[in-house]
Formats: sequence, structure tokens, C-alpha cells
Amino acid sequence: MSEPIIAVQHITKQVTDATGTLTILHDIDFELRRQESVAIVGASGSGKSTLLSIIAGLDVPTSGQVRIDGTELFKLDEDARAALRSRTLGFVFQSFQLLANLNALENVMLPLELLGQRDARARAAEMLERVGLGSRLGHYPKVLSGGEQQRVALARAFVVRPQVLLADEPTGSLDFATGAKVMELMFELNREAGTTLVMVTHDPGIAARCQRQLGIEAGRLASDRVSA
Repeated sequence: MSEPIIAVQHITKQVTDATGTLTILHDIDFELRRQESVAIVGASGSGKSTLLSIIAGLDVPTSGQVRIDGTELFKLDEDARAALRSRTLGFVFQSFQLLANLNALENVMLPLELLGQRDARARAAEMLERVGLGSRLGHYPKVLSGGEQQRVALARAFVVRPQVLLADEPTGSLDFATGAKVMELMFELNREAGTTLVMVTHDPGIAARCQRQLGIEAGRLASDRVSA
């Protein structure tokens, strides 16, 4: 059996302040296969986004380890983790995270340029055409609608051809109809690219479209089930 693309191994996260120690995540343990899609679901404050940040290596656990494609994240220093992220992971956030001083084309080109790709402009333009924004290449985020900004963010995430896409409440800032269209596009791009998808969502309808659902309750892995 092939090695999992993601292995989360006994992850615990604690924070300490003047009032004492708070455990945000308790001994979380699971594996994901290549090209699998999983929704992380749970109430607000259950630890879902913290778990996603740890999988990305953006946050460091108190104990435990995460392996991405066989590499142990927390045996790497921050620079090495950042290099692994740029090669392996794509990100889609609720708040889009576009750079306001760059137009749509430049926002999508940026991760390719950071990787030293000489064909960054052509690949970025092609990806924006794919998400229906071929006529908006020169537009800045402030003149794009929320749905258009999220489509730019999808193009930026997929243009690097990531092995893993991490999405944190990707429709949380959008109205229902726009969010539905963005999700349809995201699942379509994910199928085309053969990417492993890990998505935090509070929407049971979106979660049901993933192959698996991991339920987090009060920082614990409470359920792990295959979608019907």
C-alpha cells in the first residue's frame, strides 16, 4: 500500500496564558490517501482551523508530527517548511488573501515566480481563463466582486499544480449562490488536477461532497466517516 500523502500523528496543541493552559487539540491522528477529499467539520471554536494550520506547517503543535508526502514537517526549520509549502501545497482562504497592489494576473503569477518558473505569465493567464476571468487579468482586487476574488484565489492555488489543496471556509465570505458556483469550480479543478483536498467547512452540504468527513468536537477527533 502506498504511503499516505498526509499523516497526522498524535497532534496535540496547547496554549498557556495567565489563566492557565488550554488544550485546543487532543491527540489527533489520521491519514489521507492521494487524491482523497476530506472535510473537517465541527462547531466554531472546535479547533478545525488550528488543525489545518498545523497540517500546513504554519502553526507548530505542542506534541505530535505531520508527514507530507513522507517528509516530517516539524523536523524542518521554518525556511524548509516554507519551501515545502511552495512546492506541495495550495491554499484557499475565506478572506481571499489577494495582494491589493497586484492585479489578478500578477496575483496568480506570484507563486510561480517565487518558484522560478519562466512561463509564469502564460500559465497564470491560462489558469485565469480556465476560471472564467480571462477578461479580468488587469483588474485589481478592489474592483473585483467577492466571487471573482475567490476565483482568482482558486487560480493562484491550482496554478502551481499542488499535490494538496488546503481550503479554510472557502465560501464563508460569499452569498449562497456565489458560494455554490465557487465550490462547483473548486471541485471541478480538484478532479482535473488529481489533488488531495483538505477543507474546513461548517456547511454540511459542502462537506457531503467530500469523500470523507472528519468531525472535530472540543479539540478531539470525534468521527471519521465516508460520505454517502
